[in-house]
Amino acid sequence: MELTRTKGYTVISSWLASKGFQPFAYQQETWQHISNGNSGLVNAPTGSGKTFSVFLGALIQFINQHPDRYAAKGKNGLQLLWITPLRALAKDIGRAMEEVIRELGLQWQVGIRNGDTTTAERQRQKRQMPEVLVITPESLHLLLAQKDYPEVFKHLKIIAADEWHELMSSKRGVQVELAISRIVAINKQYAISNKQTSPLSVWGISATIGNLEQAKEVLLAPLALAGGGAIVRARLRKDIVVESIVPEEIEKYPWAGHLGVKLAHRVLPILDQSRTTLIFINTRAMSEVWYQTLLTIAPWLAGQIALHHGSIENELRTWVEDALHEGKLKAVVATASLDLGVDFRPVETVIQVGSPKSVARFLQRAGRSGHSPDEVSRIYFLPTNSLELVEAAALKDAIEETLNESREPQLLCYDVLVQYLCTLAVSDGFAAQELFREVTSTYCYRDLTAEEWQELLYFITSGGNALQQYDEYKKAEVEDGLYKITSRRMAMRHRMHIGTIVSDSMLKVKFITGGYVGMVEEGFIARLEPGDAFTLAGRQLELVMIKEMTVLVRKSNATKALVPNWGGSRMSLSASLGTVVREKFDEAARMVLDQKKVAGEELNALRPLFELQARLSHLPRKDELLVEQIETRDGFHLFVYPFEGRLVHEAMAAVLAYRIGRILPITFSLAMNDYGFELLSDQPIPVDDSNVYDLFTTDNLMEDIQRSVNSTEMAKRKFRDIAVIGGLIFQGYPGEFKKARHLQASAGLLFNVFNEYDPGNVLLRQAFQEVFDQQMEEVRLRAMLHRIRHSRIVLTFPKRLTPLCFPIKVDSMRENLTSEKLEDRVRKMQAQLERLE
Repeated sequence: MELTRTKGYTVISSWLASKGFQPFAYQQETWQHISNGNSGLVNAPTGSGKTFSVFLGALIQFINQHPDRYAAKGKNGLQLLWITPLRALAKDIGRAMEEVIRELGLQWQVGIRNGDTTTAERQRQKRQMPEVLVITPESLHLLLAQKDYPEVFKHLKIIAADEWHELMSSKRGVQVELAISRIVAINKQYAISNKQTSPLSVWGISATIGNLEQAKEVLLAPLALAGGGAIVRARLRKDIVVESIVPEEIEKYPWAGHLGVKLAHRVLPILDQSRTTLIFINTRAMSEVWYQTLLTIAPWLAGQIALHHGSIENELRTWVEDALHEGKLKAVVATASLDLGVDFRPVETVIQVGSPKSVARFLQRAGRSGHSPDEVSRIYFLPTNSLELVEAAALKDAIEETLNESREPQLLCYDVLVQYLCTLAVSDGFAAQELFREVTSTYCYRDLTAEEWQELLYFITSGGNALQQYDEYKKAEVEDGLYKITSRRMAMRHRMHIGTIVSDSMLKVKFITGGYVGMVEEGFIARLEPGDAFTLAGRQLELVMIKEMTVLVRKSNATKALVPNWGGSRMSLSASLGTVVREKFDEAARMVLDQKKVAGEELNALRPLFELQARLSHLPRKDELLVEQIETRDGFHLFVYPFEGRLVHEAMAAVLAYRIGRILPITFSLAMNDYGFELLSDQPIPVDDSNVYDLFTTDNLMEDIQRSVNSTEMAKRKFRDIAVIGGLIFQGYPGEFKKARHLQASAGLLFNVFNEYDPGNVLLRQAFQEVFDQQMEEVRLRAMLHRIRHSRIVLTFPKRLTPLCFPIKVDSMRENLTSEKLEDRVRKMQAQLERLE
């Protein structure tokens, strides 16, 4: 039926017109698809109304189905399941939906379900499920762990996976795939028993990514659609203005991280010019430092500036989000906790501190400002070392060229599947063959074999070959053909730890007088003594004691306070951004060679640094690999610059060290950053024109990787997370979580047991596969070596450290020095090098 002639379309378009709005063509296209019962993926830039494309489509569908009584019809059961990756995003979406429903006079209710939802609210939802449920992947699986859960989904019309590009490449995305496969099956069974056609449609909502077709395929796989589903693209151009904050003085010998806070005074005029500004910092620790720094240099901002990250208590985070909506705050210092989809209309400006490491993340953050299609998004780039200005220039080019990065979907995550089997076993149980068909309908498990399936069933019922002697691992049993977990204790333990986000043990921080502050890692607190001061949620706190796994504190007036370091590896430069960075160095080389200015202030500002690099060594072109050999009093250094990101460089450094070691017995220490890596030895390194190309070959790469790094030790560390997700390790009850070292010891013991008694175990295989795919980025490493094979390798022998190698050298010193001592040492090194010029 033609959409524009329907009652639903008339109601919604009239409502939009009353607010002075008109639907975009892509929104109308989506509404038509939803009205026709189709599934698909909506692709639109941030701030262009992606949410309304699916949400209003659901309302149009409902009105069309009940044209005469849509306004009076209440208690309709769950109609729209909205899956979101962030709690902050859930609250914002829920608020926007409620406003629309209220203004249209519908009787729909909107519910939110995540880790912050109270028990009372959960019970209320259980008695009467709202028409719209905004939910995180973990909470969705908790719903599947309830008795009679199919009743919840039997009336469901639409599943929406918001920010699908973020979810797809993680194990949380795998959780979504499995949940969709189960709900699709429930819906089909209900339709057959009621002699109806299955009405369920699935929609993804995504910002632009390079592999959009694959993203759609991953999401819609369980539906087994003949046509594959629709991709609806918003043909909108979002204007983004990127401005770099160029330091007054460019350091010729830069080093990572130190410059950002020193440029904090340059942020104040930007805050003055804007109604509200979001300041994005890559880590929680640095966000605490920035918040304190801004208050120190601009005390008048007290009460107008706030801090937001994942370890701050929920009440304060909620207050910050509400205050942002209402325009009460001048600025918010935030981490990725405010990255996605949140519509804070008062935000006019965004500041990105340090490299975002990917084009997609930068665009996502830029889109937080000017959050409507006709507004300009304005983002400032503040470097934390002068070389990051190259990335600023690269990001401008990438945006101009609409460069899109791909997100790779996860495959055969056995740990998530083990958890899922136990989730269904604690609710109503499952029939093995029926569930096998559902699971293998997903993209992640489409290559799962019948033998692997049987191994997983054997594993949850008996612990598998290695653990069959221990009752603790015999979780499920077969009753009337259904796999069930009948032990209440086992069921409770499982429900408590549903999820795929694994972190070190976290401790609650509370004031001794009462009042929750946030969370810190156990390892950080273990280093403190009572009386020591630390910063959390922007507050100066003094440790009083640790009692019952709770850190008790009081306010502190100390002038110096430690900043917690939360776990999580440093982000690595994306392949797409690395490509553009190489092009920018090519541009810089031409600029120095031709003695001419180039377009863009960033490269021109860095000219003294580039000229020094060219004079001491060489500026690499995009079709070159620069290799520097330098002798200092520390030893013999080999620096290599592929510009492929920290993780690829870590693997390549180990492989190169192994290959050189076959030429001559030699020992190395390794260091790396996103631009290159270093091998350091106490003897000359035998690399020259005769062998350098052979050292960068793809021949025997997998074998060399396995021999060069302790892949078993790395897999053992990966196995801890897999064991936790797969339910092999119980993390403890609330208030008495096991210490991180105990968890690691338990995982190490299990790893050794599997290695000896069940070497073909799927979880063990997964640990090694994740090391190669994620930690070493083996596919990207191979592609890099192919590129180098067709490039010119330039060998230079500088007499001293160069601007490009200096930051790598500083990174190699970090582990042995405190931040203050490191800064002193770096200053001396810089002064010595500058005297030599």
